[in-house]
Amino acid sequence: MSLFNVGKKAYLMLANGKIFEGYSFGAEGTSFGETVFATSMTGYQETLTDPSYFGQIVTQTFPLIGNYGVNDEDFESKGSYVSGYVVREWCNTPSNFRMQGDIDTFLKKHGIIGIHSIDTRSLTRIIRETGVMNGVITTENIYEKKDEFLKKIKEFSIVNAVKSVTCNETHKFAAENPKYEVVLFDFGYKYNIRRELLKRGCNVTVVPAGISAKEVAALNPDGIMLSNGPGDPAENTEIIKTLKELMAYQIPTFGICLGHQLLALANGARTEKLKYGHRGANQPVVDIDRDRTYVTSQNHGYAVVGDTLPAEVGHVSHKNANDGTCEGVRYKNAPAFTVQFHPEAHGGPLDTAYLFDEFISLIEKHKEDK
Repeated sequence: MSLFNVGKKAYLMLANGKIFEGYSFGAEGTSFGETVFATSMTGYQETLTDPSYFGQIVTQTFPLIGNYGVNDEDFESKGSYVSGYVVREWCNTPSNFRMQGDIDTFLKKHGIIGIHSIDTRSLTRIIRETGVMNGVITTENIYEKKDEFLKKIKEFSIVNAVKSVTCNETHKFAAENPKYEVVLFDFGYKYNIRRELLKRGCNVTVVPAGISAKEVAALNPDGIMLSNGPGDPAENTEIIKTLKELMAYQIPTFGICLGHQLLALANGARTEKLKYGHRGANQPVVDIDRDRTYVTSQNHGYAVVGDTLPAEVGHVSHKNANDGTCEGVRYKNAPAFTVQFHPEAHGGPLDTAYLFDEFISLIEKHKEDK
């Protein structure tokens, strides 16, 4: 059963003035953000707790959301960073042996405004045809404040995204049978990156995004993990400078999503904003070096422009099978590789988890060559 066509009215308005009327769930109020869509059939809890969605109003294309509730084990961060949540149908009677609560309570707890019973197919088609655009989600009467809201929508932009989600101090996590020491840059990291490293025998030291190259080197890590995160990668000039300096230390490095983009920028490449991004658990990626195609989970609005990466620095190792965009880089000037997708995807698929094993192999080889 869902609360379909009942409850308090809620509204979603886009920058082009298009208004969607629906009903409220979660918190009440008004929130501005960049309106995007995610195509995953499962993993809505992972979506809601992924810091990479900072500043975004997320639309789920799958029509029924909330049917298996929420639990504490599947969180990808300590809270939720979305600016709003849009679904076709919300299930208010979830059932699952692992559930510890429901999505409505979760949204209320974290102050996230939700809207249901709108035509998410129509909304998704608008975003696909015109590109992502700013919007507002509100439980106020939008018709009384339409001009005011449109002005604020046009003024909205996502800034200081990484600074808004990174940790303030270093945190250490110990593996049961430790073999390696890994520094994990927190650009808004998903907890499952840490979990995947821990189960492979890595003690993990999570560090703030603003840490210096010398401070990282002083930790004497066997490897460096560059995490996912939100926002325009090019705005992180100090982080890009730090990564450029770190390359000189020749420490084995693995980057995911934003980490992939930042390392590319540090090596002379350029990034661009995609029309509507890649968000979902069904993105096909070709591993050029292996000559295989994998189904991947992704969440990004920017991409590395592959042909801007200097040939002497590295080469494009993966590409998106749909639009041909760069999905991975292997570097020649350092023991490093990065991917645009999420090999740690807790909600699945797990096809590319082998990349964590490749990272461990890179660390072992580097230790042997010392």
